[in-house]
Order: sequence, then C-alpha cells, then structure tokens
Amino acid sequence: MILYHGSNVVVSEPKLIQQNRFLDFGFGFYTTTNKKQAIGFADKVYRRRKNGRRIVNIYEIDEQKAFAECSILRFDTADEAWLDFVSDNRSGSYEGETFEFIFGPVANDDVYTTFTLYTAGVLTKEQTLEALKIKKLYNQLVLTSEKALNYLKFIGTVPEGEF
Repeated sequence: MILYHGSNVVVSEPKLIQQNRFLDFGFGFYTTTNKKQAIGFADKVYRRRKNGRRIVNIYEIDEQKAFAECSILRFDTADEAWLDFVSDNRSGSYEGETFEFIFGPVANDDVYTTFTLYTAGVLTKEQTLEALKIKKLYNQLVLTSEKALNYLKFIGTVPEGEF
C-alpha cells in the first residue's frame, strides 16, 4: 500500500509528536492513500506554519504484515460507530481501547460544516449520517505507536510539478 503525508517539510523518519488540538482519530501520524488529499493538507500546513514549502511525503507499507502483527481499528464507512469515535476524539473525551493503526474516512473540510452542526446539537445523529452519505469522503490511516511507525518505508516526495 502506498501512503502519503502532507507537510511543509520532508518527513523521512516519522515521529509521534503530541498535537495541540484534537483530531479525528486522536494522537498519531496521519497518512492517506489519496495523493490529492495529501496535497491539500500540505497546502494547509504550509500556510499555517509560514515556513518550508509544500511537501507530500510518500511511504510504502506491507499492510498485510503490519495489520496482522498490530492492533487495528477499521471503519469502512462513515457510520454511527465512526461518528461516535470521531466526535469523542475531536472533543478530547475518547477513553476507549487504543489501537496501533486506525483506518477510515476523514472528516475533511467538505464535511466540516455538517460535523460542526452535529457537535453543536443542531443536527441529530441520523441527520448527520444521512448528510454524510452524499459527501465524497477520503480515507486516512493513522499510526499511533512506534511499533506501527516501524512498518512505514519512506519512498520519497511527490515532485512539485505534480501539484
């Protein structure tokens, strides 16, 4: 499996760095199989940090080996379990089981408004799930442990001419 990570720097040796905000799947190193999504994230990081340049790092992972040897939580769709998990993580209240890999849809900018209306209590869980069905949701694979990171092999970066 090829994975991408958008940043403002080359990340040849990924590390787990504590975040100052709550993300969809909690603490970890976020990747995606979607190059376009990684390019968008590189844009955001570059604009926010105002240094470096837009970089899309490329990794390879033997998912069969990694997922067999590590714990994984997988969400195939934006269903009720996913919505609860993301809501708890974004609010900083998740206290459930930990996993070394977490895979599933990303609550990106396209669904941010819907998600915000849900967390504010404007939309019910059912209304939110119905609204998410019409959105194009990309995926993310989050590595949450040093053991998981050891399965990543840095390949290089996407040439700037490709984005």
